[in-house]
Amino acid sequence: MIRATAVCAAVLLAAASTPAMSQQRGNRALATVIAAYEQTARRYDPLTSASEGDRAALRVLPDASRESDMRQRAELVTLKARLERVPTRGLNEEDALNRAYLMRVIDQSIEGIDLDFGRAPISNGDGYFTFGDYLAYTTPIQSADDAEAWLSRLSALPGMYRQSVANARRGIETGYTQPRITVERALTTARAQVATMEQTLLTPFASMPDTIPAAQQEEFRNRARTIIRDQILPAHRETVTFIESEYLPAARPGLGLRSVPGGEDLYRYLVRSYTTTDMTPEQIHELGNQEVARIRALMEEEIRASGFRGNFAAFQRFLRTDPQFYARTPEELVEHASEVAKRADGQLPRLFGTLPRLSYGIRVIPAEQAEGSTTAYYTQGSAQLGQSGTYWVNTTHLDQRPFYELPALTLHEAMPGHHLQISRAQELGELPYFRRNAFETAFVEGWGLYAESLGEDMGMYRTPYERFGRLSYEMWRACRLVADTGIHWMGWDIEQARRCFAENTALSPHNIQTELERYIATPGQALAYKIGELTMKRLRREATEALGDRFDIRAFHDELLSAGAVPMDVLEARMRRWVARQQEAAH
Repeated sequence: MIRATAVCAAVLLAAASTPAMSQQRGNRALATVIAAYEQTARRYDPLTSASEGDRAALRVLPDASRESDMRQRAELVTLKARLERVPTRGLNEEDALNRAYLMRVIDQSIEGIDLDFGRAPISNGDGYFTFGDYLAYTTPIQSADDAEAWLSRLSALPGMYRQSVANARRGIETGYTQPRITVERALTTARAQVATMEQTLLTPFASMPDTIPAAQQEEFRNRARTIIRDQILPAHRETVTFIESEYLPAARPGLGLRSVPGGEDLYRYLVRSYTTTDMTPEQIHELGNQEVARIRALMEEEIRASGFRGNFAAFQRFLRTDPQFYARTPEELVEHASEVAKRADGQLPRLFGTLPRLSYGIRVIPAEQAEGSTTAYYTQGSAQLGQSGTYWVNTTHLDQRPFYELPALTLHEAMPGHHLQISRAQELGELPYFRRNAFETAFVEGWGLYAESLGEDMGMYRTPYERFGRLSYEMWRACRLVADTGIHWMGWDIEQARRCFAENTALSPHNIQTELERYIATPGQALAYKIGELTMKRLRREATEALGDRFDIRAFHDELLSAGAVPMDVLEARMRRWVARQQEAAH
């Protein structure tokens, strides 16, 4: 049962039977509330606002304090009351969706503030102390004003450190801390940053345009060095001391979120918000076991197709140890990923009628972050800021980053995965700000996993090893359903959680460990991938069966991506209406 579907359906049914005059009044009232909400959203999220061209937002950082949370909560409560007064009768389809979705966003935001997730600002290998690094790698400087803006953000960074430490202390006081394994990994990263911080935070100044005189460029760098030396580094060293002396000793004894006060409510909220469904942890765990069995059978088929003589475990050992599957240098790994990405780009017009205008590039994950980082990740760009999307590749532990996984990995992180979906959403100018910049994890990561399967349509998997690698990646996400719920709901230890990955995937021991630490640190997030992917595959299957030879995969994908990253129930309703329209047009 999906709760929000009924809400949206009721709104849409009401919209179909009302006069145009009422519709106009409703639309105007709704537009006013949306505009007020977006003002609030931009103020509390200057990073997103800046990515959409707000020059003033380039000079500020988010306020991470609890006081800011409570101010935001009060504004959201007021906005909710205003939104409730907007009549549902008379709204057209898009406005009905906007109203229902905005109500959902506000409710979820209020509940999240009440649960106070800000108490745990430290994650697996990162946290608030890596925020400056992220900004540095994603901030282009094209003018003197951009340089001044970056200096303003650097000056604001120590304040974010202080706010985050206060949040972490509140977590200690209330019994909501990260487990020791997470804190130790974060501490390793924080210590390593000390040696590289100046170089990293100066990155935006590395390539300034010739329109800025050389003397002024050097002045900007010198001012930045002073801020880093006198303000940021002392704050960072204080963070290292805080983690060592206060946070690590207070780390929670159990791995699972259920072991902290109020942990059951916290996890239920995360499961709902990440999956955008009303599935229980028990239901998700069982679904994971079913998917493991299904995918395992397909993997066995690929082993037979490869001609390998031996059982599943022997094939795993072969894939994990044979030198033919591994790069000898970081450059070789990046070159291989680049070749896959370019080959994928050439197949996109077969599957999509509309492609994003914004380009993307491939970069290496910085060494000080790579040890605790995932195999790869994506950061979005901004056409307004002249910033491309970026596919980041981890080049550490080369003996555990096989070539046969690169096609699936690249399709997920770049094209047609995250870059295509997120850039398309950014370019949906007809949608409200909150819809363009929505980040429903089930949609975003579900699309990324669905994009891996599109490699079959694109001819990207050329050998049984690459097909096995794709299935191994799909199995990885199925095991997430089992492991995340196992750790955070059933009280599993890390070895119990490791078993699914070790026995059923080709993932290396290092990658398995890194992933498990990630699930421990960010409960619920890993559940979204499979839930979203399975929903999208089911919708494609339904559309194919309903439309037969009239099914157009390019039109289907364009429609799927045309509303931004929406919850699964909203997506299902939209795609079924699209199928109905296609059927009507054929008669």
